[in-house]
Amino acid sequence: MNQWIAVGALALMGVGIPLGMIAVSSLIRPSVPEQGKSSTYESGEIPTKSAIGIQFNIQYYMVALLFVVFDIETVLLFPWTVIYQPALESGVGLMTLLFPMLVFIGVLVIGLVWAWRQGAVKWARSEAATRRKTEHNS
Repeated sequence: MNQWIAVGALALMGVGIPLGMIAVSSLIRPSVPEQGKSSTYESGEIPTKSAIGIQFNIQYYMVALLFVVFDIETVLLFPWTVIYQPALESGVGLMTLLFPMLVFIGVLVIGLVWAWRQGAVKWARSEAATRRKTEHNS
């Protein structure tokens, strides 16, 4: 049997099953059209203004960028940890293995300290939260 037949069958199943599930669910789902469901928000609330002019706090983006950077760090650390023990057993020197990773982690730590000092991970407190904290401590 040709190996490409198995690949084609797998591809056909990978596309066919989700499409079949979508088709079946569209046939058996209840359909109750109403104005609230066709509005922007599915909760039934009528939007009061356009979302185009809304400005978001830059802290959300900073935290997201820091998350991406440190998430990629873990992805790059994993292969190194997998080859660490076999490389030591094969006779590679300890500093030859550790130095590049220590430099990599060092650059990330310097970046984290810089971001921390710049206030990238410092959240602004609302006046209500500050007021509650001072009332609680009084």
